[in-house]
Amino acid sequence: MGIRQIGKDEGHGKSPCFRLSRLRRGPSAAIFQVTALKNIARNMSSNRLEKTEWVDRKPSERVLMALKMHGAMTAAGMGKKLGTTAEAARQQLVRLGEEGLVVASSAPAGRGRPTQNWELTEAAQSRFPDTHAALTVELLDSIRSTLGEDALNLVIARREAETRRIYETAMADRSRLSDRVAALASMRTAEGYMAEWEEREDGSLLLIENHCPICAAAASCQGFCRAELQIFRSLLGPSVAVDRTDHIVGGGRRCTYVIRET
Repeated sequence: MGIRQIGKDEGHGKSPCFRLSRLRRGPSAAIFQVTALKNIARNMSSNRLEKTEWVDRKPSERVLMALKMHGAMTAAGMGKKLGTTAEAARQQLVRLGEEGLVVASSAPAGRGRPTQNWELTEAAQSRFPDTHAALTVELLDSIRSTLGEDALNLVIARREAETRRIYETAMADRSRLSDRVAALASMRTAEGYMAEWEEREDGSLLLIENHCPICAAAASCQGFCRAELQIFRSLLGPSVAVDRTDHIVGGGRRCTYVIRET
């Protein structure tokens, strides 16, 4: 059994992550970075961010920004920081808590009721800028240009082997194909792929990945996508055919795999 890709080519297409993968550092980028750092040092104090750049934001966004800049706060402290009442701040914090973006913890405060301090959750961190994708692309380019393509392939192969080992261990007690695909979807979801699976009327199975958390890296180096296919082939066995019909890096909305026993 072999895994083949059908539909879009494994090329970059028009995927947004491909556009990111084409970023390179040149003299102009370096000049821009130095200028930006100077501007940050001169202008971007916490007070400026909160009183100018964020003044027109929604109250909930300003609450998140204040917690990011200053750490845990009480509702009263938040109200003072944002120029509103403690009760108005508490209502915003409660709503954000219901969304899983902030959490409250109690601390002793002498006599009377304990003080409630509010802080950001891990989920809230995704609301703030993160340049890890661009950094990943730069690291891959550095490996390729400094050590060569073989070294980059070695890194990908090492990642592939470790991923396969983890998946095989988790699926060791599952013999039915549908159970194995279900377990695979669950593990991929835990890794950020927002995966799901379904069984079709003709008996085939669909494994759907609605997001690619390594999109920029995959667009920069197709070895990651090839390794993914090889892992699926190894996990599902020689009597199973897997066809990829959609590919995010190729411009698709998602990655879709049609899986059937041969």
